[in-house]
Amino acid sequence: MVTLVTTFPILTVMTFLPLAGAAVILLLGDRMARWFALTTTLVVCAVSVPLYLGFDKSSSALQFVETVPWIRSWNVVYGMGVDGISLPFIFLSTVISVLCVGASWTAVQVRVREFYAALLVAETAMIGLFASTNLFLFYVFWEVMLVPVFLLIGVWGGPSRIYASIKFLLFTLAGSVLMLVGLIALLEATGTLDFETLAKTRLSSDLQAWLFVAFTAAFGVKVPMFPVHTWLPDAHTEAPTAGSVILAGILLKMGGYGLLRIALPILPDAVQLFAKPMLVLSAIAIVYGAYVTLAQTDVKRLIAYSSISHMGFVTLGIFTLNRSGVEGAILQMINHGIVTGALFLCVGMIYERTHTRDIAEYGGLSTLAPVYSTFLAIFCLAAAGFPGLNSFVGEFLIISGAFKTWLWLGVAAVWGVALGTTYMLWLYYRVVMGDARPQFQGLRLDLNAREVATLVPLALLALVIGFYPELVLGFLRASVGQLLTAAGSGVMAGPL
Repeated sequence: MVTLVTTFPILTVMTFLPLAGAAVILLLGDRMARWFALTTTLVVCAVSVPLYLGFDKSSSALQFVETVPWIRSWNVVYGMGVDGISLPFIFLSTVISVLCVGASWTAVQVRVREFYAALLVAETAMIGLFASTNLFLFYVFWEVMLVPVFLLIGVWGGPSRIYASIKFLLFTLAGSVLMLVGLIALLEATGTLDFETLAKTRLSSDLQAWLFVAFTAAFGVKVPMFPVHTWLPDAHTEAPTAGSVILAGILLKMGGYGLLRIALPILPDAVQLFAKPMLVLSAIAIVYGAYVTLAQTDVKRLIAYSSISHMGFVTLGIFTLNRSGVEGAILQMINHGIVTGALFLCVGMIYERTHTRDIAEYGGLSTLAPVYSTFLAIFCLAAAGFPGLNSFVGEFLIISGAFKTWLWLGVAAVWGVALGTTYMLWLYYRVVMGDARPQFQGLRLDLNAREVATLVPLALLALVIGFYPELVLGFLRASVGQLLTAAGSGVMAGPL
């Protein structure tokens, strides 16, 4: 496999430009801080364009590679690079960051400079994690991500923000400690933390099993997998809108990406060993998450619990260990970031006007806020897996992969889709249809131009990927083939 090296450090510039912007923002006034944050995120998007235009889709090799010696005593290098799996996540990170700045323009009025600085630090952590080519750098960015998200929830969150932020921190730190133990064990066993080198090193089956438990504990919390999911509803409910969008759009993807980048290629024997219990947990998450979602009365908690079900599809697809399932899982992670991020934006926009998230308080928005209702309809249908919108293709691929593995997995996934359609359409009906509530009369509920501009990119992505999924799948194909070869993509023998 040939690694394509670049002379211009585009990934380093993209990664650390937001961090530099965060430092500058702390020296500015509140008004300038908003504009500078928006400018910085837009510049990062512009800098990223050559990644997509110059990417060779036919190659599974790392591209735009940067390598600099770092900690020689540990044989650790500063390594950056992208392949077809990491590139879509970098794209999603840059787009989400711009939209979070726009969504917070009027919603955040306290500690404005610090808020936007935290958003930019989070962007640095997101891009850096997906661009890392060695486990040490991956772990550094994994830990850095905790700081801005903790602050976003704890400082700018709702009434129970301290409880939610501490719970988030404790869950994620517990997983991170185990990841650190696994990192040290890998370094002691192999003498390297480079992803490509580790994928070519065959560890003993026993060591792989222990390492899989350590790493999956960290990744499972972030996904979040059942039963380590309980931090998510509280974090989403209390976080400001931008915090919820980052959590749904990117943070949950870090766990799934870790499974793809570390577990499958480096620990293939352990993946085969633990595939069955991981599939069972995924099926439970899909159905359990959907039923709990149906019972929610707070619109933000409803969307939060729906994420547990949707991310269950992702882990289900990954551990089918076939091309349909894995490609569907990656596509669905991107889809979930787009759609659920958009739903949280919609919730935040209407909450600024009504100051309530109680679903029973809503109704009749189709007449009071027709533009808002149209966007909400698009994103609710996308979340429900409506044909022609982005989630349909991802769910179809995952369900296809599940049926190829075991019949009952496919049945559970289909039932999860049916339940998902039920709770999303029921949400839309209660919020938008019916008679307008008296307390909303006289209020200006519809979206302004800035809010429309924030939602339009996500609506376009939902439509374009829905009609042309090759836009994402084309990047994935070669890298997924390489990944399944490394994972020993054998069919698991015997029924469960």
